[in-house]
Amino acid sequence: MADRRGGTPTPPTDSEVVNERWDGEDLSGRTFTRVAFVDVDLTEVTAAGATFDGCTFRDCDLNATRFTDSGFLNCTFTKSSFFGARFEGCKLVGSMFDRCRFGSFEVVGGSWHLVGLPGADLRRTVFRRVDLREADLTGARFNDATLHHVDLAGAWLHQADLSGADLRGSDLSAVDPVAHQLRKAVVDLEQAVALVRALGLKVEEDAPLDP
Repeated sequence: MADRRGGTPTPPTDSEVVNERWDGEDLSGRTFTRVAFVDVDLTEVTAAGATFDGCTFRDCDLNATRFTDSGFLNCTFTKSSFFGARFEGCKLVGSMFDRCRFGSFEVVGGSWHLVGLPGADLRRTVFRRVDLREADLTGARFNDATLHHVDLAGAWLHQADLSGADLRGSDLSAVDPVAHQLRKAVVDLEQAVALVRALGLKVEEDAPLDP
């Protein structure tokens, strides 16, 4: 199991939901505190304003789920799948993803501050207007992903692969253009200037033509 940032232990749970089928259910407005979900089918679950506090999800299917304005606070997801899942305006502060599977995964808005996604395969996923400050993205693969207006300030990006990613509008202050893989990544003009300056180059206006 991947370690949480700072060695913080996984929160203990008080109850279990094991090997149940909740597929297609509407969990809107419900609250779950320190519940362990084990081998639970949550496919196509929808939820608006739901709260999961200190919960764990192990070997769960969250494929094609739709969560809106919901909270997963300090939760742990282990060997779970998120194919086609969408999180909109959700708060996942301090949550951890370990050996999870993502595909056509989309996050719009919300706070993923301090989230742990070390080694995650996030190729072709979409993150728009998401707070990923201080997230652990060590070794994460963002090849051909879309990260528009994402706050990556203070994120751990050691060995992360951003090749081909569309990074326009995102805070790239934590990105080292020498150490990180950025081949064919798409950036806007302001980001390009910042990356060039990070290489130690000076950006000036065109030199005047000789008279």
